[in-house]
Amino acid sequence: MSAGKIERFQEIFICPLCKKQMQLINLQSLVCSNQHCFDIAKQGYINLLSRASNAKYDKKIFEYRRVIIKSGLFNPLHAAVSGFIMSQLQHNEPVSILDVGCGEGSHLNNIQIEITQKKPNPLLAVGMDISKEGIGFAAAGYSNAIWCVADIANCPFANQQFKFILNILSPANYSEFQRLITDNGLMIKIVPEQKYLKELRDIFYEGSDKQVYSNSLTISHFKEQFKLLDVESIRYQVNLSEALIEPLLGMTPLSWGTSEERIEKILQMNLKQITMDFKILIGKK
Repeated sequence: MSAGKIERFQEIFICPLCKKQMQLINLQSLVCSNQHCFDIAKQGYINLLSRASNAKYDKKIFEYRRVIIKSGLFNPLHAAVSGFIMSQLQHNEPVSILDVGCGEGSHLNNIQIEITQKKPNPLLAVGMDISKEGIGFAAAGYSNAIWCVADIANCPFANQQFKFILNILSPANYSEFQRLITDNGLMIKIVPEQKYLKELRDIFYEGSDKQVYSNSLTISHFKEQFKLLDVESIRYQVNLSEALIEPLLGMTPLSWGTSEERIEKILQMNLKQITMDFKILIGKK
C-alpha cells in the first residue's frame, strides 16, 4: 500500500546525494539515474538520509506523544490548522501537504483526516523527520501518507512540490521551505506561546530565567523569511486524567534534564488541567 502511494507520487522525489530525479523500481526501491538506491522499509517508510543521524529521540518519547495526541490535547489546534487549509482550497483542487519534523505522525494524520472528511479534494500528505524511530512509528500506524526519514537541511523533494508546508513545534529550515513550496503555497508554522504547559514550566524552571518563555526571536525570524499573512493565537485548558501525567512528562523536552525531585513534585500534585497555548503563523513567499 505504501509502495503504491510512493510510486504514484514518485515525481516529487529527488536524490539527496546528487539531486537527480528518482524512480520506484519493483515497488521496493527509489533509484536515481546515478544508481543511488534507497529501499522502502518493511513498515512502509523510506529512509532518504544521506548519512546516519544521531537524533536523540527514542521510541518511548514517540509512544508518549501518540498517547497525548490521541487523548485530544491538540484537537483544537488540529481543527484550526485544517480549517485554515480548507478555507484556501478551490473545488476539487489537488492538495499537497508536507509536515516537516512530523515525529510519530499523529499531527499530520489528524489534520489530514479532518480535511478528507469535509473536502473531496485529492490529497497528498507527506511526513518527514530525521528520527527513524519516529517515522517507523508513523508508517506502522498511519498508511494514508508517505513517510520519509530525511534531513531538514537536505530535503529529498523536487522544487515547488507542496501547496502547504507544516512546521509544528519543530525546527525550521526556511531556505529549503522556500524551495519546496509552490509560488502560491503557504507556510504554516506553529510555535508555543508563553502559557504552553505553564503548569509544568512553573515547577521545572522555578527560580530560573526559563520560567517565562518567549518566542519573539522565532517569530521575527519567520517574518524575515516569509511574508506574514496572518497570525492566530489559540489558548485553551484541557482536563487531565491521572493516566496522562506520565506520558505528558515523557513527551515534552521541558522535563529533560530536570531533577527527579521536581518530576516527583509534579507526580504528587495530581494535576487536573494543563494549559495549551500556541501561535499559528501563516506566510507566503
